[in-house]
Amino acid sequence: MGACPATRWILSLSCLITFHATANDDVFNQVIKRAQSLAAAPYQAPDVSLPNTLLGLSYDDYRQIRFNPERAYWQDESPFSLQLFHSGFLFQTPVKINIIDSSNISALPFSSDDFNYDGEASSLLEHDLTGSGHAGFRLHYPINTDQYADEFAVFLGASYFRLIGSEQVYGVSTRGLAIDTASPKGEEFPFFREFWLYKPHKESSTFTLLALMDSPSLSGAYRFVIQPGENTHAEIEAMLFARKDIDKLGIAPLTSMFTFGEISPERPDDFRSQVHDSDGLLIHTGADEWIWRPLSNPSEVHISAFLDNAPNGFGLMQRERDFSRYLDLEAHYHRRPSQWVEPLESWGAGHVELVEIPTPDETHDNIVAYWVAEDTLRAGESRRLHYRTYTLNTQPDEHSLGQVIRTRHGNASVPGQQGSSYADQRQFIVDFQGGVLKDIAPDQAVELDISSLSGEVLLPQVTTLPEGGWRARFRIPADSAPNDIRLRLQLNNEPVSETWNYVWYPDA
Repeated sequence: MGACPATRWILSLSCLITFHATANDDVFNQVIKRAQSLAAAPYQAPDVSLPNTLLGLSYDDYRQIRFNPERAYWQDESPFSLQLFHSGFLFQTPVKINIIDSSNISALPFSSDDFNYDGEASSLLEHDLTGSGHAGFRLHYPINTDQYADEFAVFLGASYFRLIGSEQVYGVSTRGLAIDTASPKGEEFPFFREFWLYKPHKESSTFTLLALMDSPSLSGAYRFVIQPGENTHAEIEAMLFARKDIDKLGIAPLTSMFTFGEISPERPDDFRSQVHDSDGLLIHTGADEWIWRPLSNPSEVHISAFLDNAPNGFGLMQRERDFSRYLDLEAHYHRRPSQWVEPLESWGAGHVELVEIPTPDETHDNIVAYWVAEDTLRAGESRRLHYRTYTLNTQPDEHSLGQVIRTRHGNASVPGQQGSSYADQRQFIVDFQGGVLKDIAPDQAVELDISSLSGEVLLPQVTTLPEGGWRARFRIPADSAPNDIRLRLQLNNEPVSETWNYVWYPDA
């Protein structure tokens, strides 16, 4: 991530040369200039010009407006096809969509003929819907079989977009940026106000699109090159221009949901044993350490910062992929993808930030993770981004260490012994399997490296598991303060597992 500290709105020559060398696209350069020009002027919120009939749509009525798949764009010309979302309900600010065909650029007009209006929504056809516009779009490509074009990407709402690969269903969401998330003054949501979609060809295996971002604090130009497949990849380039000082700029934010899981201290009255889109945050640091943080649904907002320099990547992961661990035939949580973010240029010093927000149920996203650079972005400055994000079902290929497969905790009292001295202690077990652990014999001297930043750790030990792998066990005493604990397995003073990190809140 490079900062271009040009005076006011004039980019430095070296910054432009670097950017053009990677962008090499005339239209993209025009979008960059649009973003730069926008940021040089006071922010103007987009006009809400929808008919009143669309502004007042309920959730159920909106769901009855569906794009007619027989009207999908390009389906007879390319393996890619395009479908559109209708404006209305929560999506009250239409976005402009342009099509780039060779050297020609044309706006994609709204047509009610593209949609089916079912049930109560059929009454909308009695009104003039001209100018209703589109809320967003979705892209299709045959990723599971050659006979059917599967949906693999959606751009809908603010700067949100979602990706899925083969045999996956939507879970974690990606965003262009997060601004002042979980801050006292409130979060700002930048939005993509205009898109340019490159019409794909018969031989196309990637899809390219451009987006213009705007918000009160900044404007930006984005370029996405998306490759659908078993793991759908998106390479992202962006140029940001700040209107105002930004205290916390969240880069490559991932948003997810965790309601309850294996480590939850309290469980709802629910037949399912787990409900979550993601169960942990995985970080690959610049020092080549792999850190695993199990997610939680806290009683109050928790913010965690993982300091780093030039990180190799981070992601919100759905490690548990066995249907029997969820038992949900509708939500298919076992098919929700993990999402990984990988910088393609050094991001320098900063931290990965994890925000966990209380949620009563699975209808609310309550988890967000992103990168925050140590260098803040000030008014008049610009910043270039270049990174890749992709879905996956396992772990990043570079991760060869043993992985956490389960975390459990409970009261440490001895069954049948009243007034046990251990009754106020908490016992944790962390089980590791896979990676290099598969090649380590049970009789080898695997050791436990454990530490706490804010409290005492009692009776730490490591033992082998019957099904292979190792178990780390420890206790913590009763205390009123949170306890931040880290542990990993070592052999000959070298790590053989990722680092498990967890903060225990006694009042959780």
